[in-house]
Amino acid sequence: MKSVLLQSPGDISIAEIEQTTRKQGEVLIKVRSMGICGSDIGAYRGVNPLVTYPRVIGHEIAGEVIELPENETELKVGDRVLLEPYVYCGKCYPCSIGHTNCCENLTVRGVHIEGGMAEYVSHPRKLMHKVPDNIPWNIIPMAEPLVISMHAIKQSETKAGEHVVITGAGQIGLLAAQYALTIGAIPIVVDPVDERLDLSRKLGVTHTVNPVNTDAVEEIKRITNGRMAEVVIEASGDARAIRGAIDYVSYAGHISLVGWPKNDIPLPTALFTKKELTIRGSRNSVGQFPESLRLISEGKVNVAALLTKTVAFVDLPNTVKDISDHPEKYLKVVGVFDL
Repeated sequence: MKSVLLQSPGDISIAEIEQTTRKQGEVLIKVRSMGICGSDIGAYRGVNPLVTYPRVIGHEIAGEVIELPENETELKVGDRVLLEPYVYCGKCYPCSIGHTNCCENLTVRGVHIEGGMAEYVSHPRKLMHKVPDNIPWNIIPMAEPLVISMHAIKQSETKAGEHVVITGAGQIGLLAAQYALTIGAIPIVVDPVDERLDLSRKLGVTHTVNPVNTDAVEEIKRITNGRMAEVVIEASGDARAIRGAIDYVSYAGHISLVGWPKNDIPLPTALFTKKELTIRGSRNSVGQFPESLRLISEGKVNVAALLTKTVAFVDLPNTVKDISDHPEKYLKVVGVFDL
């Protein structure tokens, strides 16, 4: 079968690999659409230390059910499904308390194990989710980045009426802002790119801040009537934004760190104590795929607004290269087998 294969960093192509067959307890799907994620670009560049080569990439995967376990009663052949790519062990301490998203032995498709940018994928039944009929194939994979954003909001215990500063207006930040709106919170998007801030406003965000030409602390203080934001979602991984989160958050506030920094970052831990902050990491998601698909199906979150373009499967290698070379041109790209 055809796949998008990384032989080594920088060496990507459409390649023939052995046909996938269904494994015990798994569902075999014919892949119909797949999103390109930042982790795929990191794998292409060779900067993701978790990736081994050669590797079929891709973890934002949707497809059509071809074969099912014998005892399956809910799914049927022909159903449209979204793959939850975080394969957990179910035995370690995090798994035992329901934190399967940070399983000690976690394997993620396209990173630790073969990804879904291929004609067929076999994946555990418990990690398959049926998709509402009204979501187009090229939109379905975007439910995966949405759950990342939803989990970050959940980790910070965000409540209706609270101000939520979101640093980084990439796809995760913009989706977090939209999800914050659905629960009645007030997002404040902080990003140095005016075009991203413009898009934020088009998506319903009232408050945006460019930290390059505005004193972000003073502007957030003005918006929040001096309190500062009860919640900060750090979605960029940028060292300056991570440090800024400590200043943007209120006393007794919550911070979710969802962006992945490139290096360790020194932080003013005395302020953690002085403000009595709750700071949590936010990795992947757990139990939120059904709600994500519902929000997209009901039009509560506009993921399509983030879609830069849809490309044919055969064009994925060149698209990955171009995103790596010109990241400023892209927000989200989805590949499909049948354009």
